[in-house]
Amino acid sequence: MTVEEALATISARADETRAAEMAAYHKAPRRYLGVSVPEITELADHWREGATLEDRIALAAALWTTDIHEARIAAAKLLTQARIRPDDEPAWRLIASWVPDFDAWAIADHVASAGGRRLVSDPRRLDEVETWIESDHIWSRRAALVMTLPWTKNRFPKPDEIAVRERVLGWCAALVPDREWFIQKAIAWWLRDLSKRDPDRVRTWLKAHGSGMKGFARKEAALHLAV
Repeated sequence: MTVEEALATISARADETRAAEMAAYHKAPRRYLGVSVPEITELADHWREGATLEDRIALAAALWTTDIHEARIAAAKLLTQARIRPDDEPAWRLIASWVPDFDAWAIADHVASAGGRRLVSDPRRLDEVETWIESDHIWSRRAALVMTLPWTKNRFPKPDEIAVRERVLGWCAALVPDREWFIQKAIAWWLRDLSKRDPDRVRTWLKAHGSGMKGFARKEAALHLAV
C-alpha cells in the first residue's frame, strides 16, 4: 500500500459538507476530507493485514506528512496496537516525533492512544515523556498526561503501576499553575479517570493541590467522588 493508494481510498469516502463542518469544528488549518473515524479505523485495520511492521511504519510516516486530517488519524491507527513485534522502538520513535506537530485535540488524542500502548509496553519511555511537561508547546505538555491515561485504568495496580501513578500525579501537580484551558482539562481528565479506581488518592491530591486549579477543572476532577 502506497501513500497515494491510501489517500485515494480515504478520498473515495470524502464528504464535502462534513469536511466543511469538521474544519469549522477543529479549527486547525489543514485539509479535511469529511471521513468519519470509524471509517478510517476500518481502512487502517485492513491495511495492517498482511503488511510488515516496516511497511506500516513507512505508510504511517508518509500519511502524517500530508497534513490531511484523516490521513494523520489513519497514521495513528496504523500504530495503535497493544503488542508490536519484534521491536516497537521504531514505532515509538515515530509517534514521539509527531508530538511537536500537535495543534488540536482530535489528532493528538488518536496519537496518544497509540503512544500510550507503547509506554505500557516499555515504561522506561516515561523518562522521555516527563520532559514534555516543561515544553513551551502546550500540546506536548498535554500529551504527557493523555498518553499516560492507561495507568488510571487498573483497579488492582501492581507496585510498579502505583509508582507510575504517583509519578504522573506529580506531573499534574507541577502543571496546576498552568492556566491553559487544555492543560487544566487534561489534569482533570487524569484525576477523574483515576477516581473511578482509587477515589481516596484523588481526594488526597485535590486536598493538596485542588485549590490551585481552575474551577471547572476542579469540578470535573471530582465528578465521580461522593460529596
